[in-house]
Amino acid sequence: PAPAEAGRAPGPPDGGWGWVVVFGAFISIGFAYAFPKGLAIFFKEIQDFFGTSYSEIAWVSSIMLATTYGAGPISSILVNRYGSRPVVMFGGLLCGVGMISAAFCTSILQLYICVGFITGFGLALNLQPSVIIIGKYFLKRRPIANGLAMAGSPVMLCTLAPLNQFLFDNFGWRGSFLILGAILLNCCVAGALFRPIGAGTALVKPQVTEEGKDALKGKITEDGKEISSALNVPVDNKTEEEGEKDCFEKINQYLDFSLFKHRGFLIYLVGNVLMFLGFFAPIVFLAPYAKHKGIDEYSAAFLLSILAIVDMFARPTTGVVANSRWVRPRIQYFFSLAIAFNGACHLLCPLASGYTGLVVYSGFFGLAFGMVCAMLFETLMDLVGAARFTSAVGLVTIAECCTILLGPPLGGILIDTFGDYKYMFIKCGAVMVLAGTFLFIMNYYIYRVLAKEEKERKTKEEDPKSVRTENESRKNWDKDSIKDGPELEPLREEGEGVKKEMNGT
Repeated sequence: PAPAEAGRAPGPPDGGWGWVVVFGAFISIGFAYAFPKGLAIFFKEIQDFFGTSYSEIAWVSSIMLATTYGAGPISSILVNRYGSRPVVMFGGLLCGVGMISAAFCTSILQLYICVGFITGFGLALNLQPSVIIIGKYFLKRRPIANGLAMAGSPVMLCTLAPLNQFLFDNFGWRGSFLILGAILLNCCVAGALFRPIGAGTALVKPQVTEEGKDALKGKITEDGKEISSALNVPVDNKTEEEGEKDCFEKINQYLDFSLFKHRGFLIYLVGNVLMFLGFFAPIVFLAPYAKHKGIDEYSAAFLLSILAIVDMFARPTTGVVANSRWVRPRIQYFFSLAIAFNGACHLLCPLASGYTGLVVYSGFFGLAFGMVCAMLFETLMDLVGAARFTSAVGLVTIAECCTILLGPPLGGILIDTFGDYKYMFIKCGAVMVLAGTFLFIMNYYIYRVLAKEEKERKTKEEDPKSVRTENESRKNWDKDSIKDGPELEPLREEGEGVKKEMNGT
């Protein structure tokens, strides 16, 4: 027989090969976030080539972003079924195929399909598995690992912007798309670094277990038939209600909808959906706002570079701060304050009268933006745990998809209506301050409730009469709440399958 620890999932190593995984996530996350923004350099020539309006060509990036976030549940299901490594490698292949196909497009509709849907879906398969695999490898140093991985976005943005301009000047947009498609294939290499942490134990399946399971099933089935024939009762293998229950359990196995009963998850979801109404619009309209103030094009574009450079250092620094013993136990408060700080920067932006004021705003905006992005997934994992994080991130991204699409157009409507950019910045700032305040108040309420429940639990433990009831309820709670993905405990499903069959018979 195999050793007793053969089927036990190993704990997060918090180092070792995990840092190689962080490097792979750095590349995958960087491409997923920065690539849709970097394509804007080619839009003017594509617009002239196809004779389309600016709004029509802008839908290319909008469809790509919407697909990247909207395909979250599909990505979560695939990760739960196959693990992070093959999903990221397949996503990198889709990105390369989409961009190479886009180089031969003859209409704007074909660009929507190739760049928007195919490449966007490939980026979705790169983003979520990269964040999920970090939670498998890190626990104590997880905020630092997440901060380093999320720093891939500003680094890639600083790299892709001049690279795309160089490719555009030398090869045109079609040749650039061919080269970018080949570059995106490096996501397959990044995915190959995502070695499953439970791969060694997943292969340990003793033959005795299989034989014992088959023998037990046969014996129980024969006994059931003998009893049924003796009592003259027809044997009904599965009722209609049990069939529906099994169907729901299969769906819930890959996408855990019980998270909607989780208080912390619901608060996080509402706060983030509200936050994304004002999260991306200031980045989109920062350079046009500078030009509207009479600043030349190169100086206006340099504001985005300042934002990206500050963001580059803000993310890993935020990860280090969030991992400290003072911040880690109350990281939800830190996240709420970062969102409110981001909104306050937008509210003060209209006060910047000249280029120097906009430079200062870009620096503070990059700091606040990096703080929010560094903790965006870390706070979610802190709420639901690494085992349920795969399903949680898929459900969150599909909800955020709508507000990500609506944010920039709503800002554009305010600019067209009032003829001034300041109302757009005020709207974004007010929404983000509201989201940060909501999260802070609700997290304070949740922490108070948890402290009260912990106090009541300790009181019951001190009472000898309630010890037995408390232990039974705790066993039931542990039994219902523990849900591990395939990369954590690959052998647990085997034992649960035998148990369900015994109970059913």
